[in-house]
Amino acid sequence: EGLIRQRKLSHWYKKYMDLYQAIDYGARFIKSLEEAELNIESMDDGLTKYTNYWYLLDQLYRKYIFHTKQSGQVSMLKALSDKVENLYSNNYLLPVNNNWQNHIDQCDNWGKTNIEFQRHFFRRQVCPFLNDKKKMFVIISDALRYEIGHELHSRIRQEDRFDAEITPMLSTLPSFTQLGMASLLPNKEILFSDDHSTTVFVDGKSTQGTENRSKILQDAVKGAAKAMRADELMGMNKTECRELFKEHDVVYVYHNQIDATGDKKESEGRVFDAVEDTLEELIKIIKKLVAANATNLLVTSDHGFIYQDRVLEDSDFLGADITGIDALHRDRRFLLGKGLPQNTGMKSLTAKEAGIEGDMEIQIPKSINRLRLKGSGSRFVHGGASLQEVVIPVIKIHKKRQSDVSKVGIDILGGSTSFITTGQFSVTFYQAQQVTDKVQSRTLRAGIYSKDNELISDSHNLNFEFVSGNPRERELKIRFVLTKKADDLNEQEVYLRIEEQEPGTAYYKEYKSTRYVIRRSFTSDFDF
Repeated sequence: EGLIRQRKLSHWYKKYMDLYQAIDYGARFIKSLEEAELNIESMDDGLTKYTNYWYLLDQLYRKYIFHTKQSGQVSMLKALSDKVENLYSNNYLLPVNNNWQNHIDQCDNWGKTNIEFQRHFFRRQVCPFLNDKKKMFVIISDALRYEIGHELHSRIRQEDRFDAEITPMLSTLPSFTQLGMASLLPNKEILFSDDHSTTVFVDGKSTQGTENRSKILQDAVKGAAKAMRADELMGMNKTECRELFKEHDVVYVYHNQIDATGDKKESEGRVFDAVEDTLEELIKIIKKLVAANATNLLVTSDHGFIYQDRVLEDSDFLGADITGIDALHRDRRFLLGKGLPQNTGMKSLTAKEAGIEGDMEIQIPKSINRLRLKGSGSRFVHGGASLQEVVIPVIKIHKKRQSDVSKVGIDILGGSTSFITTGQFSVTFYQAQQVTDKVQSRTLRAGIYSKDNELISDSHNLNFEFVSGNPRERELKIRFVLTKKADDLNEQEVYLRIEEQEPGTAYYKEYKSTRYVIRRSFTSDFDF
């Protein structure tokens, strides 16, 4: 970590930035996994541990894979990639979901946990605002799993005058788009279609497509509601956006890039690229809505997903042949039907046990196993009950009136003497606060100058981005080497000056300085 921080200040860092970031995320993933205990005492215990700690392992793995591919140095990182892949699949993803499966096996009442159940979303999250006569925008990003929501939450908080809170939610089962999107709408009854279409009905109405979802929302709030696609919103000008806000009490905005990329066999390997694009696009959507006077925003998702970058082995698939089973719908992670034959490798649930209405039966391969399906990708999957598929975020966003972002403060720690007595001189800098979303890092330039403003030492770029709560771990020691010009300044005052670049310019402004006296008995051996 220290080495990468030093390299950040080097001339070549930008060229190799993705390579350094891949190594950083890979090292952090390995360390975090070493410290993780993956035991689960109950469903609530598993959900608490996942949303507090384990989600970070999925996030670090995703960031490692993304930066490795971006670096263009896949072969150079092969040994590290092999290690990360093996640890992620064999030491984390499989064991944690095997342990979780033990509690899924006992579950006959899905949705009864200590976190919110997805089908209560409208009643619990949206209605309180509407009851208070407050308008609400809901952004639903397809396959935005909890760990991605956590990164989005952090990115939103880094924006000036924006605050956000994140809470987890449990998706309905199977964890796939049609059911997840239906569950987020106002609903008294959720039913599967009896044909092969996987259409889901809410209170007798089809939820397929934006128009149908608009009608369901309008029925719930007496007309003043709308469902729309994100690209439709982004195509609107400011006046149209303000009209949208004025005319509706609730607007659902549907964004679909992660699922659209991952669900296709030919593009599933680019799913983590789609995540990075999604994070940027969601920030743009949020800013556009806030600019149109929206003050209450929620971001959530229909379901999560599992993604493994390596080619899967036979052991990752359920051995049983499902081609002969008369199912209304089959997917890589679930079957829907009636009178489905029992299979020890599958968890069976009735609709009632899954927390929805009707007489459909649901079967899900245990842990992270896939069903074999011709023509489908198998590295990006969802529909099952793994923690990565069923834990999704709900992010509440607030806009503040006053600026709330600052930068860390930096102090120059004084030694026992204010004299410079040799050609080399060490100074300790101290970062006064730890870096958080709202207290951001600072980059400064430091050097020793004469009274005539002439640089008489080497110059250092200093990066202050320490996140530690321990003050001793936020110190940075730098050695300055005096140049030949300093030889003429014996017994004279000089200044250690730290400066900050004005954003968007080449101009540096003094941030802080301290005074020294050069008192040397011999001149420098160094000549720049």
